[in-house]
Amino acid sequence: MMAAMKPILLRALGLLLVPVVVAYAADYVSLRYRIPHQREPFGTVEIQPLYAIHEKSGKTEYDFPPAESQTCVHSLFPHFGYAPCWYLERHTEKRIDI
Repeated sequence: MMAAMKPILLRALGLLLVPVVVAYAADYVSLRYRIPHQREPFGTVEIQPLYAIHEKSGKTEYDFPPAESQTCVHSLFPHFGYAPCWYLERHTEKRIDI
């Protein structure tokens, strides 16, 4: 029974994986070669860091340093080591546990 299902599962995995790889490649080419040409490939988003300092007494102290700009890419997937701008715009608070 398992031997008969293996080719079916591999084919289903391939059918799911191929569109994701094609979308990632198209997104990369669009970003790399600036398609459309008037689009800026990089942007910036203001991120508010939040330090969560865990004390010995079990309490947590919060510290809010000044906001910082973070570079992002205008694409669907992360590229060049930067997160997509659509993701950073929805996650503007960055919690750092200490």
